[in-house]
Amino acid sequence: MTILPPFFLLILTFSSYTSLALNATDFIRTNCQITLYPQLCYHSLAGYANAVQQDPARLARVAVALSLSRAKSMTLYVANLSRQADYTADPRAVSALHDCFTLLGDAVDQIRGSVKQMRRLKSGAGEELRFQLSNVQTWMSAALTNEDTCVDGFEDVEDGALKSDVYDRTLKVKEVTSNALALGETSFVAKVWSHEQTTPFMGELKP
Repeated sequence: MTILPPFFLLILTFSSYTSLALNATDFIRTNCQITLYPQLCYHSLAGYANAVQQDPARLARVAVALSLSRAKSMTLYVANLSRQADYTADPRAVSALHDCFTLLGDAVDQIRGSVKQMRRLKSGAGEELRFQLSNVQTWMSAALTNEDTCVDGFEDVEDGALKSDVYDRTLKVKEVTSNALALGETSFVAKVWSHEQTTPFMGELKP
């Protein structure tokens, strides 16, 4: 039996690790193709390849967690702008900022609910699993709607640096949330399909 020197073992280990990372990166790239913003999806999630590996559920959890982080940061940013605008901006901008802060706060709560629900998915089975995954989809969709409404609220605000800044930043947050929703739906299909392949059919088909 040939014993490899530690240096060669280190090279083999690194090579294997690199191969896994590349496979995981390709997995993320492929899955991101189903989103509306595939390039943003890939570039924002590729750094988490080691955590995702090649698991659609892990990818969805990371995407939703990233969405939560971006939404929280944007909410704090708008809160700071809102306090400053109370003394300087026109009334329509102030109103839009206050509304946006409320909407983004609601979106944060909804995405946070999705994160908590996804952490409990392993305990689900059958109809319970469907219910849990449906909750994730519902909350992420609601969060996306709130982010959309925030952007729409600036339509009547006069063009300027404030409007452009909030509009562009919120749009990026919305795109991350949209990608997370799409990846979550993919995870939904994968988990339900996997469960149904390993569970005997016990009832009628439902639409």
